[in-house]
Amino acid sequence: MTTFDDRERAFEAKFARDEEMAFRITARRNRLFGQWAAGLMALTPEETDAYAKAVVQADFEESGDEDIVRKVLGDLTAAGVDMDEARVRAALDEQTVEARRQLTKAL
Repeated sequence: MTTFDDRERAFEAKFARDEEMAFRITARRNRLFGQWAAGLMALTPEETDAYAKAVVQADFEESGDEDIVRKVLGDLTAAGVDMDEARVRAALDEQTVEARRQLTKAL
């Protein structure tokens, strides 16, 4: 093997690790985001867990964050919570930071 082959394998391994970490951060963020919204809707612990899972699943509908923002905003509005899209997006950003913190702390 040459040094070039070793470097190529190292870059591929790093890329795979980075992609896995990004996926884990997004999944954790979505779960935390669902828990945040469930708290505003005053759901029971069982309902909170189910709702957080539903938010994680909703993210697979389309690429990007629009699907979960739309779901959570619609659910909050339907539950009578006074909420706007800017506050939902700000909460999503906060949960991204928290998810990254939790996962890097676990390493």
